[in-house]
Parts: sequence; C-alpha cells; structure tokens
Amino acid sequence: MREFIDVTGKTEDEAISKALAQLGLDRDDVSVEILERAKSGFLGLGSCPAKVRVSYGPEEEEPTAPVQEEQPKKAEPKPRSEKPQQPKVREKEKKEERPAPVQEEKAPAEETAPAVDRGEEVNDEKAQAIRKFLSGLLEQMESPADIHIYQPEKGRYQVILEGKNLGGLIGRRGETLDAIQQLTSYAVNRSGSGRVRVQLDAENYRAKREQSLQHLARKVAAKVTKYRRSVTLEPMNAYERHVIHTALQDVPGVTTYSTGTEPNRRVIVAYDREKK
Repeated sequence: MREFIDVTGKTEDEAISKALAQLGLDRDDVSVEILERAKSGFLGLGSCPAKVRVSYGPEEEEPTAPVQEEQPKKAEPKPRSEKPQQPKVREKEKKEERPAPVQEEKAPAEETAPAVDRGEEVNDEKAQAIRKFLSGLLEQMESPADIHIYQPEKGRYQVILEGKNLGGLIGRRGETLDAIQQLTSYAVNRSGSGRVRVQLDAENYRAKREQSLQHLARKVAAKVTKYRRSVTLEPMNAYERHVIHTALQDVPGVTTYSTGTEPNRRVIVAYDREKK
C-alpha cells in the first residue's frame, strides 16, 4: 500500500517542494494530489495556503497489471492468420491482371493468309541486281530458295522466297528476314541509279504476321478498355508498329503511341476516355 504525506505552502509548487525535500525523493518518484488551492484573499484577509498530498512507495496494482495485459496478447494469432490471407488475395488479383499482356504475346497464330495476285515477275536491271545479290547471300548461308521478284508499283520490288525449311531465313519474329531485306536494299541502291524499295517475304510470313498483329491489337484494346490501364507491347520494327497504330486508330476509348529508341522501340496502348 502506498504511503503519503500532506504538506501546505503558500503555493502549490512550494508545498510540493517541501514534501520532496522532506521525503528526499524526486518529482518522478511521487504522485501529487492537490487537496486545496492557495487563496490570496483581499488585502491579506481571508488568505488560505495550498495543501497537497504526496504519495510515494510501490503501487498495489503493479504486480497484477502486467499479468492481465500479457494474456490477451497471446490471443493475437487470429489477426496474424488473417494477414497472410490478404496478400494471397492481392497476388491472385495481380495474377489475373498480368496474364492480359502475356497472353496477348502468344496470340499470333494465324496459319493462313489470303492469296495475293502479284501479277507477272519482272527481270529489269534492278530485279537482276536483287536476284544476283540474294543468290550469293543464300548460297553463303547454305539456305537454297527460289527467288521470285514482282513490281506492284513503280519504285517498289516485292521479293518472294520459296523453298523448304525457310524458318532459318525468317528468324525470331522475322528478325533475320528484316536483316536480309536491309542488306539487299543497301546493295541494290548503292549504285545511285535511282533508289527503290525492296520488300522481302518467305513462306507468306509478312501476311501472317500482319494478321497476328491485328489480332493482338484487338485483344489488347479490349483489355485496356476493360481495366482502364495502359499496356506496353514487345519491341517492334517500324512496319509492325504501323500495323498496330492502323488497327486501333478508329477504336473508341483507346489511343496508341510509340516510345523508346530502336531496336527497342515499343507501342503503348493507352486508355482514352475522351476518344469516341
């Protein structure tokens, strides 16, 4: 049981100081209860000193309080068991959102493309230069193929390679085919006798790729409008980015733009609430 003393003084502070001096304790070692506040009276008449009760010694509740407070803490497994469940739910939500762009990457799988009437083959000076360069290059690559050259319009030559097992000439997403096309264009145009465009294709890859990109664009646009969240596509060359932009230019609620530098320039399909 705590002990106490009652002390008076002209002010509350003076009474507390007297009590501390009498007990030989610090202010933090005691508790103070003001019993009567000091009154100054009028012209010294009716004045009353302050009276305080200063308690000291151990408190009775100290031994029991910690025991009763620690037991409820042992019952905290419930909130802990609930916390792991919340991240799992969030992980599921994230997993549901992530498949959107991943699945879109796997979308290109159109196996057939409409037949195109290219007309008759040409064999002018430029066509002969194209055939000569490609024949030597394919021989060095040990990838024999038949070379067919068409001219759908003035200044543009369309080169079709036909043969067996031409997958090596196409490469991953047409990267090898693009490289061969660039080399052929450079070799043909370095003479300076008028620049021409050279478009190279094998196993109808270009038409199939264009169809798969259009399919990809439509699926990504549906995800963007549903979740109202932008989707960044894989790096593409200028022609493939043009296919994406063209496929979505009239789609409401969606806008597209390119970002980055070659060869890692990408198309971003973004939500646009104002586009109708």
